[in-house]
Amino acid sequence: MADTEQSWPEPFLSDVWAGLSGHAKTLPSQYFYDDKGSALFDEITQLPEYYLTRTENALLQSSAVEIAEVVGTHACIVEYGAGGLHKIRLLLPKLKDISAFVPIDVSGPFLFAAADDLKVEFPKITIQPRIGNFLSLDLDTELPRVSGRRVGFFPGSTLGNLDDGAIRNFFSSARAQLGAGSAFLLGVDTNRDPNSLIPAYADASGVTAAFNLNMLARINGQLGGDIDVSSFRHEARWNGAESRIEMHLESVSAQTVTIAGRRFFFEAGETIHTENSRKFSEAQLENLVRDTGWSIDTSWRSPDSRVTMFCLDAI
Repeated sequence: MADTEQSWPEPFLSDVWAGLSGHAKTLPSQYFYDDKGSALFDEITQLPEYYLTRTENALLQSSAVEIAEVVGTHACIVEYGAGGLHKIRLLLPKLKDISAFVPIDVSGPFLFAAADDLKVEFPKITIQPRIGNFLSLDLDTELPRVSGRRVGFFPGSTLGNLDDGAIRNFFSSARAQLGAGSAFLLGVDTNRDPNSLIPAYADASGVTAAFNLNMLARINGQLGGDIDVSSFRHEARWNGAESRIEMHLESVSAQTVTIAGRRFFFEAGETIHTENSRKFSEAQLENLVRDTGWSIDTSWRSPDSRVTMFCLDAI
Protein backbone atom coordinates (compact mmCIF):
# COMPACT_ATOMS: atom_id res chain seq x y z
CA MET A 1 0.00 0.00 0.00
CA ALA A 2 1.36 3.45 -0.89
CA ASP A 3 2.21 5.91 1.90
CA THR A 4 -0.50 8.30 0.69
CA GLU A 5 -3.09 5.59 1.34
CA GLN A 6 -1.91 4.80 4.86
CA SER A 7 -3.96 5.92 7.83
CA TRP A 8 -1.40 7.73 9.96
CA PRO A 9 -2.21 8.97 13.49
CA GLU A 10 -3.43 12.56 13.72
CA PRO A 11 -2.64 15.20 14.84
CA PHE A 12 0.79 13.58 15.29
CA LEU A 13 1.50 13.48 11.55
CA SER A 14 0.28 17.02 10.84
CA ASP A 15 2.26 18.41 13.76
CA VAL A 16 5.46 16.62 12.68
CA TRP A 17 5.12 17.67 9.05
CA ALA A 18 4.41 21.27 10.02
CA GLY A 19 7.26 21.40 12.54
CA LEU A 20 9.86 20.03 10.13
CA SER A 21 8.69 22.23 7.22
CA GLY A 22 9.61 25.54 8.85
CA HIS A 23 12.86 27.45 8.40
CA ALA A 24 13.70 26.60 12.02
CA LYS A 25 12.65 22.99 12.54
CA THR A 26 10.66 22.08 15.66
CA LEU A 27 8.74 19.17 17.16
CA PRO A 28 6.08 19.56 19.89
CA SER A 29 7.33 18.35 23.26
CA GLN A 30 4.01 16.58 23.99
CA TYR A 31 5.18 13.76 21.68
CA PHE A 32 7.97 12.77 24.04
CA TYR A 33 5.47 10.84 26.13
CA ASP A 34 4.75 7.48 24.61
CA ASP A 35 5.21 4.56 27.02
CA LYS A 36 8.99 4.48 26.54
CA GLY A 37 9.31 8.26 26.79
CA SER A 38 7.28 8.34 29.99
CA ALA A 39 9.47 5.63 31.52
CA LEU A 40 12.63 7.51 30.47
CA PHE A 41 11.32 10.70 32.02
CA ASP A 42 10.69 8.86 35.28
CA GLU A 43 14.32 7.75 35.10
CA ILE A 44 15.45 11.34 34.51
CA THR A 45 13.74 12.48 37.70
CA GLN A 46 15.98 10.10 39.70
CA LEU A 47 19.26 11.35 38.22
CA PRO A 48 21.73 13.14 40.54
CA GLU A 49 22.00 16.07 38.12
CA TYR A 50 18.23 16.61 37.95
CA TYR A 51 17.75 18.73 41.06
CA LEU A 52 14.17 19.76 40.29
CA THR A 53 12.35 16.58 41.37
CA ARG A 54 14.13 15.98 44.66
CA THR A 55 13.99 19.71 45.54
CA GLU A 56 10.27 19.91 44.82
CA ASN A 57 9.63 16.62 46.63
CA ALA A 58 11.35 17.97 49.73
CA LEU A 59 9.36 21.18 49.46
CA LEU A 60 6.07 19.29 49.16
CA GLN A 61 6.92 17.17 52.19
CA SER A 62 7.96 20.12 54.34
CA SER A 63 4.90 22.17 53.31
CA ALA A 64 2.31 19.37 53.21
CA VAL A 65 0.52 20.36 56.43
CA GLU A 66 0.12 23.97 55.28
CA ILE A 67 -0.96 22.83 51.82
CA ALA A 68 -3.57 20.57 53.44
CA GLU A 69 -5.05 23.60 55.21
CA VAL A 70 -5.40 25.36 51.84
CA VAL A 71 -6.98 22.33 50.15
CA GLY A 72 -9.51 21.71 52.92
CA THR A 73 -11.69 18.63 53.40
CA HIS A 74 -13.53 16.45 50.85
CA ALA A 75 -11.72 18.05 47.90
CA CYS A 76 -11.25 16.81 44.35
CA ILE A 77 -7.61 17.04 43.22
CA VAL A 78 -7.04 17.30 39.45
CA GLU A 79 -3.42 16.68 38.43
CA TYR A 80 -2.43 17.94 34.99
CA GLY A 81 0.33 16.01 33.18
CA ALA A 82 0.33 13.51 36.03
CA GLY A 83 2.94 11.02 34.80
CA GLY A 84 3.79 8.32 37.34
CA LEU A 85 1.79 9.95 40.18
CA HIS A 86 4.86 10.29 42.39
CA LYS A 87 4.24 13.86 43.60
CA ILE A 88 0.64 13.33 44.71
CA ARG A 89 1.80 10.45 46.95
CA LEU A 90 3.69 13.02 49.03
CA LEU A 91 0.52 15.02 49.68
CA LEU A 92 -2.26 12.46 50.00
CA PRO A 93 -1.29 11.19 53.48
CA LYS A 94 -1.51 14.77 54.82
CA LEU A 95 -4.65 15.89 52.99
CA LYS A 96 -7.90 15.70 54.96
CA ASP A 97 -10.57 13.27 53.76
CA ILE A 98 -9.90 13.77 50.06
CA SER A 99 -12.91 12.57 48.08
CA ALA A 100 -11.52 12.23 44.56
CA PHE A 101 -8.32 12.38 42.51
CA VAL A 102 -8.32 12.87 38.72
CA PRO A 103 -4.88 12.44 37.10
CA ILE A 104 -4.54 13.47 33.44
CA ASP A 105 -1.79 12.30 31.09
CA VAL A 106 -1.27 11.53 27.40
CA SER A 107 0.32 8.11 28.03
CA GLY A 108 -2.67 5.87 28.73
CA PRO A 109 -1.14 2.52 29.77
CA PHE A 110 1.49 4.26 31.89
CA LEU A 111 -1.15 6.40 33.61
CA PHE A 112 -3.59 3.53 34.28
CA ALA A 113 -0.85 1.32 35.74
CA ALA A 114 0.18 4.11 38.12
CA ALA A 115 -3.47 4.80 39.02
CA ASP A 116 -4.09 1.13 39.80
CA ASP A 117 -1.15 1.15 42.21
CA LEU A 118 -2.46 4.31 43.85
CA LYS A 119 -5.90 2.76 44.34
CA VAL A 120 -4.31 -0.01 46.39
CA GLU A 121 -2.52 2.54 48.60
CA PHE A 122 -5.56 4.83 49.01
CA PRO A 123 -8.71 2.67 48.62
CA LYS A 124 -11.05 5.25 50.15
CA ILE A 125 -10.33 7.86 47.45
CA THR A 126 -12.21 7.83 44.15
CA ILE A 127 -9.42 7.76 41.53
CA GLN A 128 -10.49 8.46 37.95
CA PRO A 129 -7.58 8.73 35.46
CA ARG A 130 -8.18 10.60 32.21
CA ILE A 131 -6.18 10.11 29.02
CA GLY A 132 -5.49 13.26 27.05
CA ASN A 133 -3.48 16.40 26.52
CA PHE A 134 -4.18 18.62 29.52
CA LEU A 135 -4.01 21.67 27.21
CA SER A 136 -7.08 20.59 25.26
CA LEU A 137 -9.02 18.15 27.44
CA ASP A 138 -12.57 19.24 28.24
CA LEU A 139 -13.40 18.21 31.80
CA ASP A 140 -16.41 20.41 32.49
CA THR A 141 -18.86 17.52 32.80
CA GLU A 142 -16.45 14.75 33.82
CA LEU A 143 -15.07 15.81 37.20
CA PRO A 144 -16.55 13.99 40.22
CA ARG A 145 -19.00 15.96 42.33
CA VAL A 146 -17.62 16.54 45.82
CA SER A 147 -18.65 18.63 48.80
CA GLY A 148 -15.22 20.28 49.05
CA ARG A 149 -13.35 22.47 46.60
CA ARG A 150 -11.69 21.42 43.38
CA VAL A 151 -7.94 21.90 43.38
CA GLY A 152 -5.66 21.82 40.35
CA PHE A 153 -2.20 20.31 40.86
CA PHE A 154 0.57 21.01 38.36
CA PRO A 155 4.01 20.21 39.81
CA GLY A 156 7.34 19.61 38.10
CA SER A 157 7.59 23.04 36.42
CA THR A 158 5.89 21.62 33.32
CA LEU A 159 4.52 25.14 32.88
CA GLY A 160 7.98 26.06 31.61
CA ASN A 161 7.40 24.01 28.45
CA LEU A 162 4.67 26.42 27.29
CA ASP A 163 4.75 29.84 25.63
CA ASP A 164 2.86 32.82 27.07
CA GLY A 165 -0.25 32.27 24.96
CA ALA A 166 -0.50 28.58 25.84
CA ILE A 167 0.02 29.38 29.53
CA ARG A 168 -2.79 31.93 29.58
CA ASN A 169 -5.10 29.60 27.67
CA PHE A 170 -4.29 26.78 30.09
CA PHE A 171 -4.99 28.87 33.19
CA SER A 172 -8.23 30.19 31.71
CA SER A 173 -9.33 26.65 30.80
CA ALA A 174 -8.39 25.29 34.22
CA ARG A 175 -10.35 28.08 35.90
CA ALA A 176 -13.43 27.16 33.85
CA GLN A 177 -12.98 23.43 34.51
CA LEU A 178 -12.37 23.69 38.26
CA GLY A 179 -15.02 26.32 38.89
CA ALA A 180 -15.83 28.88 41.56
CA GLY A 181 -14.04 28.55 44.88
CA SER A 182 -11.29 26.40 43.43
CA ALA A 183 -7.54 26.59 44.02
CA PHE A 184 -4.49 25.65 41.98
CA LEU A 185 -1.15 24.32 43.28
CA LEU A 186 1.63 25.15 40.83
CA GLY A 187 5.27 24.06 41.00
CA VAL A 188 7.71 26.43 39.28
CA ASP A 189 11.45 26.24 38.66
CA THR A 190 12.99 29.59 39.62
CA ASN A 191 16.64 28.55 39.08
CA ARG A 192 18.60 30.59 36.49
CA ASP A 193 22.09 29.23 37.05
CA PRO A 194 23.43 27.66 33.80
CA ASN A 195 26.08 25.75 35.77
CA SER A 196 23.39 23.60 37.38
CA LEU A 197 20.81 23.80 34.59
CA ILE A 198 22.91 22.44 31.71
CA PRO A 199 23.92 19.22 33.55
CA ALA A 200 20.29 18.73 34.62
CA TYR A 201 19.23 18.60 30.97
CA ALA A 202 22.34 16.86 29.58
CA ASP A 203 23.18 14.22 32.20
CA ALA A 204 26.42 12.28 32.10
CA SER A 205 24.66 8.91 31.80
CA GLY A 206 22.77 9.94 28.65
CA VAL A 207 19.23 9.31 29.87
CA THR A 208 18.00 12.76 28.77
CA ALA A 209 19.62 12.19 25.38
CA ALA A 210 17.74 8.90 25.05
CA PHE A 211 14.51 10.66 26.06
CA ASN A 212 15.01 13.35 23.40
CA LEU A 213 16.03 10.89 20.67
CA ASN A 214 13.10 8.61 21.48
CA MET A 215 10.79 11.08 19.73
CA LEU A 216 12.56 10.22 16.44
CA ALA A 217 12.12 6.51 17.15
CA ARG A 218 8.43 7.16 17.80
CA ILE A 219 8.13 8.96 14.45
CA ASN A 220 9.71 5.95 12.74
CA GLY A 221 7.37 3.51 14.47
CA GLN A 222 4.10 5.41 14.16
CA LEU A 223 4.57 7.56 11.04
CA GLY A 224 6.56 5.28 8.75
CA GLY A 225 9.74 7.31 9.16
CA ASP A 226 13.16 6.15 8.00
CA ILE A 227 15.20 8.36 10.35
CA ASP A 228 18.59 7.04 11.38
CA VAL A 229 18.33 7.99 15.06
CA SER A 230 22.10 7.62 15.48
CA SER A 231 22.59 10.45 12.96
CA PHE A 232 21.22 12.96 15.49
CA ARG A 233 22.64 14.00 18.83
CA HIS A 234 21.07 15.59 21.90
CA GLU A 235 21.97 19.15 22.86
CA ALA A 236 20.89 21.32 25.82
CA ARG A 237 21.37 25.10 25.62
CA TRP A 238 20.80 27.93 28.07
CA ASN A 239 19.05 30.91 26.45
CA GLY A 240 19.64 33.72 28.93
CA ALA A 241 17.62 36.28 26.99
CA GLU A 242 14.51 34.08 27.29
CA SER A 243 15.39 32.58 30.72
CA ARG A 244 15.02 29.04 29.42
CA ILE A 245 16.80 25.78 28.76
CA GLU A 246 16.30 24.58 25.19
CA MET A 247 16.55 20.97 24.06
CA HIS A 248 17.60 20.31 20.47
CA LEU A 249 18.36 17.35 18.23
CA GLU A 250 21.33 18.17 16.01
CA SER A 251 21.88 16.48 12.65
CA VAL A 252 25.49 15.26 12.64
CA SER A 253 25.65 15.27 8.82
CA ALA A 254 23.71 16.44 5.77
CA GLN A 255 20.85 14.01 5.28
CA THR A 256 17.34 13.48 3.94
CA VAL A 257 14.67 11.66 5.93
CA THR A 258 11.23 10.46 4.86
CA ILE A 259 8.15 10.58 7.09
CA ALA A 260 4.85 9.14 5.80
CA GLY A 261 6.10 9.59 2.23
CA ARG A 262 7.27 13.20 2.65
CA ARG A 263 10.97 14.09 2.48
CA PHE A 264 12.84 16.54 4.72
CA PHE A 265 16.43 17.71 4.23
CA PHE A 266 18.85 18.55 7.04
CA GLU A 267 22.11 20.43 6.77
CA ALA A 268 24.99 19.20 8.91
CA GLY A 269 24.62 20.94 12.29
CA GLU A 270 20.97 21.88 11.72
CA THR A 271 18.77 21.24 14.75
CA ILE A 272 15.23 20.31 15.63
CA HIS A 273 14.08 22.36 18.62
CA THR A 274 12.11 19.89 20.76
CA GLU A 275 11.50 21.58 24.11
CA ASN A 276 11.80 24.75 26.17
CA SER A 277 12.01 24.72 29.94
CA ARG A 278 11.41 28.26 31.11
CA LYS A 279 12.43 29.56 34.52
CA PHE A 280 10.04 32.07 36.11
CA SER A 281 10.14 34.84 38.65
CA GLU A 282 7.08 35.53 40.80
CA ALA A 283 6.54 38.80 38.92
CA GLN A 284 6.48 36.94 35.59
CA LEU A 285 3.99 34.43 36.94
CA GLU A 286 1.73 37.17 38.33
CA ASN A 287 1.69 38.78 34.89
CA LEU A 288 0.84 35.48 33.19
CA VAL A 289 -2.11 34.61 35.45
CA ARG A 290 -3.57 38.13 35.33
CA ASP A 291 -6.99 38.15 33.63
CA THR A 292 -7.20 34.32 33.57
CA GLY A 293 -9.40 34.04 36.67
CA TRP A 294 -6.62 33.41 39.20
CA SER A 295 -4.56 35.36 41.71
CA ILE A 296 -1.51 34.27 43.70
CA ASP A 297 -2.58 33.61 47.27
CA THR A 298 0.52 32.19 48.93
CA SER A 299 3.75 30.37 48.10
CA TRP A 300 6.34 28.01 49.56
CA ARG A 301 9.98 28.30 48.48
CA SER A 302 12.78 25.73 48.75
CA PRO A 303 15.74 26.70 50.98
CA ASP A 304 18.01 27.12 47.94
CA SER A 305 15.32 29.22 46.14
CA ARG A 306 15.43 26.94 43.11
CA VAL A 307 11.81 25.79 43.32
CA THR A 308 8.62 27.53 44.43
CA MET A 309 5.16 26.04 44.99
CA PHE A 310 2.46 28.65 44.40
CA CYS A 311 -1.16 28.47 45.47
CA LEU A 312 -3.54 30.33 43.17
CA ASP A 313 -7.08 31.20 44.22
CA ALA A 314 -10.02 31.46 41.83
CA ILE A 315 -11.36 35.02 41.54
